[in-house]
Formats: sequence, C-alpha cells, structure tokens
Amino acid sequence: MKLERRLKIIELIGKYEIETQEELAERLLSAGYSVTQATISRDIRELKLTKVPIGDGTRQKYTLLQEETHMYDKYVRVLQDGLLSMEQAENLLVIKTISGMAMAVAAAIDKLEIAGVAGTIAGDDTVMCAIRSVGEVPGVQMRIAELVREDRQ
Repeated sequence: MKLERRLKIIELIGKYEIETQEELAERLLSAGYSVTQATISRDIRELKLTKVPIGDGTRQKYTLLQEETHMYDKYVRVLQDGLLSMEQAENLLVIKTISGMAMAVAAAIDKLEIAGVAGTIAGDDTVMCAIRSVGEVPGVQMRIAELVREDRQ
C-alpha cells in the first residue's frame, strides 16, 4: 500500500499545483487513500519532495527531486529489460528472466516496494518472489506487469 500511495503522490504533484500537506491529503482522500498528517509528512520526507516557486514566485508547489524519479525509472527499466514470464506457485511468484538478470530483477522488485511482496531470492535466470498471502499473488503479478508495460509506446 505504501508504494501505491507514494506513486499516487508523485502522480498528483505532477498533475496539480499542490501547495500544502492538507491539499495533498485531500487529493489522496479523493483518490481513495485515507492518510494522517504524520503519514503525509513521512511520505514527503522519504520521497524527498521539495517546494519550487510557481507563477510570480509568491506561491510554491511540491515537486519530486529528479534523482528519485531517475532511480524509479532505472528499476522499472531493469524489469522491462530482464523479465520474461511470471507464474504463480502457491504464495510464490516464479519469475523467469534473461540469463544473468535474475539478481537485478529481484533487486528492482525489492527496491520498488511492491505491496504484498515479502522478499525475493534470485538465481541466474529465476527469481522466487515470496508474497505474504496466496490471495495477494494476482495483485503483485498485475502490478509487475503494469510496471513492465510502463512507458512502452
């Protein structure tokens, strides 16, 4: 849930000129995320959001530092470049990769903090992705598939 909420924050600050934590909380609530002020503060700090001037410079809006976006894009690119297939085995997601790419794909999945993923173990061309419950596997599989399709035109 944390990653999805943070991705929604990134989307919202890219789409709207959000000036305050209260405005961000309202936008998140409208998007179906119930958050506290403490959660918003923590997300802002951990996402390394900053404020930049807008308009005549008397107002400011939240924005994401470029380096965070850059790392997210790198992890997504690793998934796009290395992942070949996924198959559920109980509460595991068995991910086949290009030979030699399993460790990079596993690290990308860990760094992207996909909701439901407990952890990964990698060999040469296979990642064993442990999911917290059998019921969460389809959602994790769908989220990884979405990431792989991201920005592919």
